[in-house]
Amino acid sequence: MTINEALPLAVLASSLLPGLVIFILPETWIGTRTTLNLLGAVAKLVLVGILLAGVHAGEDYGVRYAVLPGLDLVFKADALGLLFITLSAILWLLTTLYAIGYLEGAPRRSRFFGFFSLCVTATMGIAMAGNLFTFFVFYELLTLSTFPLVVHRGTNQAMKGGTIYLAYTLGGGALLLTGIVWLHSLAGQADFAHGGFVASLGQAHAGQLQLIFLLLIAGVGVKAALVPLHGWLPQAMVAPAPVSALLHAVAVVKAGAFGIARIVYEVYGVEFAQSLELLAPLAVVAAVTIIWGSLRALFQDDLKRRLAYSTVSQVSYIVLGVALFGPIGTVGGLVHLVHQGIMKITLFFCAGNYAETLGIHKVSEMDGAGRRMPLTTVAFSIAALSMMGVPLTAGAVSKAWLSDGAQTAGMEWAIWVLWTSSLLNAVYFLPILWRAWFHQAPVAWSGEHIPAHGWRETAWLLLLPPLVTAAATLAAGIFADTEVSPLAWAQLIAGREYVGAMP
Repeated sequence: MTINEALPLAVLASSLLPGLVIFILPETWIGTRTTLNLLGAVAKLVLVGILLAGVHAGEDYGVRYAVLPGLDLVFKADALGLLFITLSAILWLLTTLYAIGYLEGAPRRSRFFGFFSLCVTATMGIAMAGNLFTFFVFYELLTLSTFPLVVHRGTNQAMKGGTIYLAYTLGGGALLLTGIVWLHSLAGQADFAHGGFVASLGQAHAGQLQLIFLLLIAGVGVKAALVPLHGWLPQAMVAPAPVSALLHAVAVVKAGAFGIARIVYEVYGVEFAQSLELLAPLAVVAAVTIIWGSLRALFQDDLKRRLAYSTVSQVSYIVLGVALFGPIGTVGGLVHLVHQGIMKITLFFCAGNYAETLGIHKVSEMDGAGRRMPLTTVAFSIAALSMMGVPLTAGAVSKAWLSDGAQTAGMEWAIWVLWTSSLLNAVYFLPILWRAWFHQAPVAWSGEHIPAHGWRETAWLLLLPPLVTAAATLAAGIFADTEVSPLAWAQLIAGREYVGAMP
């Protein structure tokens, strides 16, 4: 096996092997478990850095294993996959630090971190999948590894939320498998490829290919929380804060959105998908989801549920960008894959800090929280303002490219959807910021668990990750035009999907 074949497998192993060992560790082996978690996360980041450098230099990384005749497991590291891999690797390290601090003293930590590592392994497998069969295997592994995390607390509410999550995601997996088998019967085994491989079937199979597209998009649309397949997401907010961060920013909803991008660009190809009149309906579904999620967020007093409906809305920005026929919309959608991740993980880290430090779970309890926890609230404020699209933030970059993409594609109605969403973002985020910064704080916090020590308002492992991701939210906006920004990477991918079409 060559180094170029081994590297994708090493990326998978860097979380899989520590996770398997962590499962069998006694609860009292705290130092060993923490060391394995951090070594795995750091090793993965280093390996992803090597992949990035190699792909930039023109190297090809991939490996193939025959499972059955005509059915292979295929892994590859391409530009689109690396966008997702890099985001996941960086945020996994930060979420690991956060989870270590968040779960200090909690029971069943070895089980939690074991499944946590399996979840990240599944996410990496999805990102590096080279065909639909490999994608499906890791897509279902992601479902099975995240269910124990959702129900980790073991309460009746947690079990109910986890059951709903499992029903939705397994149902989505069944739809996805049906579409894959049907497509395999028409096209045989084919790897993901720029421009797609379905176009070779031609218009003679147009009706079947439209139905297959519907099955595939519905299958991954469950995890992407497209309306009306989104019902599991608010229910899954019973999970601990690190899991919520993982679901919304690193793994599950991102896997769904990433799957939609793979199907449109590398299964059907944008040109052929457009000829089958598939992109406009997908854009409409995304637009409905954007507005519906924002409207539902307005009426949630529970802070995590408000953020959950915000995710329903924001992830569909990615889908809308994919559905806008043209390279500019593609850039907007792909860069939002990264930007939404760093914005949303900041918000969930901060929500976890409020809950663990002061016992705050509701928007109506946020009065004066910014005075007691100024650093956490600064991070929350940056991410919330970025969600609204305030200039010099990551969100502003995404929305500008999506708006330009809609204009270029002759889909001006999508611009109104984006502006309406931004207005609704302001309506459900600004009251939180107003309460936190300008309302009078209570004399004492009845649910305070972690007392302040000088400038340190909470445990440092809870405070550091949101400060880092909030800084990244600003950096992604301020330095968007540099060669190392997520925007530059998204432009590279779009340039490959639309050869010669980049402005």
